[in-house]
Amino acid sequence: MHRRDPRAKIAALLVFLVVLATARTGLLWLSAGFFLLLAAGLVWARLPVIAVLGRAAVVLPFTLVFVLVCWIGGDPGRGLSLAVKSYLSAVAVLLVISTTPLPALLRGLESAGVPSFLLLVVQFLYRYLFVIAEEAQHMGKAAAARGASARQWRAGSAAFRAAAGALAVLFARAYSRAEQIHCAMLSRGFEGRFRTLEPARFRRSDAVFAVLASAAPIALRIAAERAAS
Repeated sequence: MHRRDPRAKIAALLVFLVVLATARTGLLWLSAGFFLLLAAGLVWARLPVIAVLGRAAVVLPFTLVFVLVCWIGGDPGRGLSLAVKSYLSAVAVLLVISTTPLPALLRGLESAGVPSFLLLVVQFLYRYLFVIAEEAQHMGKAAAARGASARQWRAGSAAFRAAAGALAVLFARAYSRAEQIHCAMLSRGFEGRFRTLEPARFRRSDAVFAVLASAAPIALRIAAERAAS
């Protein structure tokens, strides 16, 4: 799973999401089949199954609002199907992301026709979120060295002003770091596109994987619809 070409995994993921999103009948059997299929993929990829399934549940609070709206509107079945589809989609996305390095995944998306500017923004965001987090940790340690504490920040309007000032300083530091990075990249001849050391190769095994991984959800949906009818 880890060695498969990102384009094969992206194609299989798109087929899975489309098949799941457009399902109308036999959702109970289809959801059970998709869950077992994704669990088998997690085991094959040697990923911690319980941890991945737990992380995928982060989408459930966002879908809870729509589930409640459907429930109040007298259509609880639609709300339940929305929650199940959201959870299974999150598990599938985590399976692909966990088995594909970010540069390879973005390279595969670029080959699929995704705008390069959007991919560039995603790559910069991923790279420098850690830089901003490190700046925030340094500021927190500096504040703690001067006698400040999180408990004091939660008490009163003066603490709110202190927290707002800290966020402003963090923004200024992040903006200054971004300017330095931009100048350094321009001085090294950056042309708006990240280069890769190894060219992507779509092998026969990748094609076989793409066909099988795309055919599996289609076959499960056909079987579930027949069982429901």
